[in-house]
Order: sequence, then C-alpha cells, then structure tokens
Amino acid sequence: MPLAIRVLGSGTSSGVPTIGCSCDVCRSTDPRDTRLRPSILIRHTEPGAATRNILIDTTPDFRAQMLAARPGRLDAIIYTHGHADHVLGLDDVRPFNYRQGTIPLYAAPETFDTIKRIFSYAFEQREFKTHVPQLDAKLINDDPFDVFGLCFQPIPVMHGRERIYGFRFGNVAYLTDHSEVPEASIGMLAGLDVLFLDALRHKAHPTHSTLEASIESALRIRAKRTYFTHMCHDLPHAETEKSLPPGIFLAYDGLELDVNEVDVNELDVNEDSGAV
Repeated sequence: MPLAIRVLGSGTSSGVPTIGCSCDVCRSTDPRDTRLRPSILIRHTEPGAATRNILIDTTPDFRAQMLAARPGRLDAIIYTHGHADHVLGLDDVRPFNYRQGTIPLYAAPETFDTIKRIFSYAFEQREFKTHVPQLDAKLINDDPFDVFGLCFQPIPVMHGRERIYGFRFGNVAYLTDHSEVPEASIGMLAGLDVLFLDALRHKAHPTHSTLEASIESALRIRAKRTYFTHMCHDLPHAETEKSLPPGIFLAYDGLELDVNEVDVNELDVNEDSGAV
C-alpha cells in the first residue's frame, strides 16, 4: 500500500542555526545543515479513498513546515510527548480547520494533559470556535491504534527518566527524543524498511542518544535504511554522513521517502480509542 514520508524537521529543540551561534554548521551554506524542530508528515493512501496526511508532532516551526510541504489538508495529528519543541505549533492548525473542520489528535494521557493546559482555549465549551483550533482528542496507550486504515504501534522509549512513545507504522518506525530504546521495544522493530532514530551529537546527553549509540542501535535493529534525526549543530551533514556505516544516513528537512507494500494489517488494532 503506497506510503510516503516527508521529514519536516530534523533538528533539536533549539533548531539549527542556533540563535546567537556562529559555528561552522550554523553558518553553513549546505541546506541540509538548516534543521527545524523534529517532525514528519506521512502520506497514506487509504484503500478505496483519498490520500490522508498524518502528522507526528506540531513543532514551533509548524507553520513554516506546512508552507514548505503544502499538504493541502491535515487529517490527523499524533504526538510522541508533550515537550515544547513537539507541541507548541498546535495553534497553527486553524487554517486547516477553516477548510475541513475538526482534526483528530492522538496522544497519551499525560501528553494530552500538557496540551490541554497550554491550549486550554481550544478545549473549552464555547458557542463559536472558528478562531481556535478544533480538535478531537483520542487517548492512546501501548496498544496499536488505527488512523484512517494505517495501523500505528506505539514503541515505548526512555527520554531521560521519562517514558514516551515512538511509533511503528507498517514497515517504518519513527523514534525521536530517546536516550534509551528498551530491549522490549527493540523486539518490536524487526523487519523494518525505514527507521528514524534520535542522534543528538557525539557528546553524552542525559535525555538524548549520541550518534555513536544510535549507530549501535541501528546495527542491532537492522532496518534496510536508517535515518538519524533530532540533531544539533555539532553534526555537519556532509562530513558526518561520510562516516556512517552502509545503510545509515542523516535525515534532513524536506527529505522525501517512498515506502511501498506496507502491511497495515499486521497488528491487532484498537479502533476504540476514547474521544475526550
């Protein structure tokens, strides 16, 4: 079943260039060294229906990312966790609401609590809601869930001391913001065509994986193609990619990937995620 992925952002929470920095990467003329905050857009052709655009995370750069990608419509939003660099662009879904109405939002309970606190005005009962985001919140847990015919399997990862989610959909997995991929989660990642992993920098960080640790994880998981994301200005694209093992690459903003023959029925799907 046709599936396409666009990398909307491949940078860390500060973005690249980083404000006030004059390092070689922040002054680079290589467009792959310009990294907005981390997010991907999934284009999924539902059987017998139109193509659906499914977003993972609404970064503070969401508006710029949508203007670059020009998806036309946004059918669903899925959240990995509730940190600022993954949620703060949510208000900018409003132009999509004007044209198409309410958008479903999938998040773990603690992530939704954060979103609801930041964007409380979007969830208040009011007579007219044309000037606020119109969202239908659906709570998720460790169980697979269906989004317009595409099955998403939450993949628990550790982000420092916090347990958050990556997601597997068909033969693709997107794991951002992790310092550790638990053994049980490694076991959920067999047979991947495409894998995204957090690879912040070379130096150790308390809540993110290093480039070297992510190479080790990639070699264990053995996806056909692995792309590193959530990178800071310590990793120049061209130089770093030359050092990587075969089949491992750096993601970059605007990267488009086509994945064919995705088996969306390989998991038991919970279609009864509760609306809030």
